[in-house]
Amino acid sequence: FYDGSYDLLLSTTIVESGLDVPTANTLIVHKADMFGLAQLHQIRGRIGRAKARAFAYLTTPPNKPMSLSSERRLQVLQSLDNLGAGFQLASHDLDQRGGGNLLGDEQSGHIREVGVELYQQMLEDAVSELRLSGEGGGVVDRGWSPAINVGAAVLIPENYVPDLNVRLSLYRRLSDAENSETREALAAELIDRFGPLPDEAKQLLRIVGIKANCKTACIERIDIGPKGAVLTLRNNAFPNPMGLVGLIQKNHAFWKIRPDQKIVVKGEWDTAAERLKVAERITADLARVAGA
Repeated sequence: FYDGSYDLLLSTTIVESGLDVPTANTLIVHKADMFGLAQLHQIRGRIGRAKARAFAYLTTPPNKPMSLSSERRLQVLQSLDNLGAGFQLASHDLDQRGGGNLLGDEQSGHIREVGVELYQQMLEDAVSELRLSGEGGGVVDRGWSPAINVGAAVLIPENYVPDLNVRLSLYRRLSDAENSETREALAAELIDRFGPLPDEAKQLLRIVGIKANCKTACIERIDIGPKGAVLTLRNNAFPNPMGLVGLIQKNHAFWKIRPDQKIVVKGEWDTAAERLKVAERITADLARVAGA
């Protein structure tokens, strides 16, 4: 086969171990749903090693439904067809199979249940907390997310991004988009990949911006209805108390602080679009004062 005497090579998975046949440009894998993700990636790499374009056909039994994990593996492999995709594929493989406990000898553990990204964040928090306790410091303030209730639909619609795994990945990236430049870049990427943003996705991006302002101002929750807004401070504390007092005095006709330390803003906002705009304005003012 290597010398060209035969046009077809029928083999087991042993071909994944570094076989280099530059003239091989077509691969057919029987029962591809039975292979692991990294294994399929290695086997697929046996073709297309010269200038000729190569094709890999991954077949599955027609009358036997695939398991969810098998379907996910094949979807990931199909989506990663560019050069340098090996690291991305390895991350997907680790997330699907689980990598065990990084600080122990168990081969399965929390990383399988929560996913590699969240597990890495949990591990980082735990290490930071141990360092602080060893230095006589306090406890790490773990990541928290403000609750925003404005009555607007905020999501990435299924008919806009059909693939569930892609949507979940986008949600994770949005949760980390703490500055406007990152959010604008992500919005541009969405438009480039999937087309014009639907209203729900536009509102989701705005909510992410509102949440970023809330974290700066230590606002734990916002509830906005047709007659006003109520803002709950995290631990009943504001980073710049005097600045907050000045902001309330400046807008005393509409703003006040209740005895339970909640900020109340009066107004009439009948539609979700109006409430979303008001939430942006209020949180932007509070974030500016908090950082002053």
